[in-house]
Amino acid sequence: MNTKSQELFERARQVIPGGVNSPVRACKSVGCDPLFVARAKGSRLWSVDGQELIDFVMSWGPLLLGHCDPEVTAAVHRAADLGSSFGAPCEGEVGLAEAVRAALPSMDMVRMVSSGTEATMSALRLARAYTSRDQMVKFHGCYHGHADSFLASAGSGLLTLSIPGTPGVPADTVKDTLLADYNDLTNVEALFKEKGQGIACVIVEPVAGNMGLVLPKKGFLKGLRDLCTQYGALLIFDEVITGFRLGLSGAQGKYGIVPDLTTLGKIIGGGLPVGAYGGRREIMQRIAPSGDVYQAGTLSGNPLAMAAGIATLSKLATLDYAALEARTLAFATEMKAVLEGKGLPVSLTHIASMFTLFFTETPVKDFATAKTTNADLYSTFYAGMRKNGVNLAPSAYECAFTSFAHSDADLDQTLEAARKVAF
Repeated sequence: MNTKSQELFERARQVIPGGVNSPVRACKSVGCDPLFVARAKGSRLWSVDGQELIDFVMSWGPLLLGHCDPEVTAAVHRAADLGSSFGAPCEGEVGLAEAVRAALPSMDMVRMVSSGTEATMSALRLARAYTSRDQMVKFHGCYHGHADSFLASAGSGLLTLSIPGTPGVPADTVKDTLLADYNDLTNVEALFKEKGQGIACVIVEPVAGNMGLVLPKKGFLKGLRDLCTQYGALLIFDEVITGFRLGLSGAQGKYGIVPDLTTLGKIIGGGLPVGAYGGRREIMQRIAPSGDVYQAGTLSGNPLAMAAGIATLSKLATLDYAALEARTLAFATEMKAVLEGKGLPVSLTHIASMFTLFFTETPVKDFATAKTTNADLYSTFYAGMRKNGVNLAPSAYECAFTSFAHSDADLDQTLEAARKVAF
């Protein structure tokens, strides 16, 4: 007899390509059917079949306060009572832009959009216009959304499903996308020496989160900053994942690097669809209607998302990031020990409330070393943990996320679930 999730998936496949609205959700790489979720609260979610699971996906990162935080939910309810969309300016978008600028001083001005993909796509257009150049440097394994220019060696779902990066994208669209190896500053220097006068920008996840979690080597981000300054290119930090999760000032605050433009998403909407990009005033004033670079969106600055974002950032400003980081590291380290106790090769990468357990003995420092992880072992781990009440990302190349809602009991229960998984 089929479960309700299986029945829903069969129905979905008749009307939705692949039965899902974002590819990794299909769980193909981990050999499972997707888990259809009925509701969530705090650190936990419940499937349509009634299974309760401790969640370490947290909507792929934004729910640092946990699911259905009461203060965020109340803010959304208040906003909904006044109207769900106006197609006109509202006070909330001003308040959220001010909150973002206060936390991230590099963002003199902020433009709200509805997704991280919109944010990165718009920032790239702006960088090209501002510099009057066409070429962009991106890194193997870094994912910046599904706009055409970014789908070259993009990691994340493309890697999970073994899909070539650019079917359906004309060759001319990606001819100006220059690829470099993450953490290899020499590689980037060579690109600038050869093509520096044509490079509009370097876009980077300052802490990579789409080939699993990969930290920047000491000096890597500063080196990018120096190269961009030297050659007149813009440095774009894609902080869609790291913004407000590594701390209120994001990766740029943690590492002390000032980008020219920053892209945000996920967390600044408190779980609602949202994105934003911003940077130096003289750059941002090129955006219409102040300037000549066109970008628009009917639902940009949506009052529900703005209310959720303001409530989220206000609450985060009162919480102890350092304590959550310490708890997360202790938990992830113990999880690594549990797996090593089963005779498995494990490499741990951790920062703040994010971590990845790679099933490899190779220290992971870039896309090539990330791909040494044993995806079959991860599939077994994923299925076993799901069976024992723990929800992990259905891909070996994603991060796990803790939240302020995860209790010590949640973490202990998760470790006990890991001990039960048979490999």
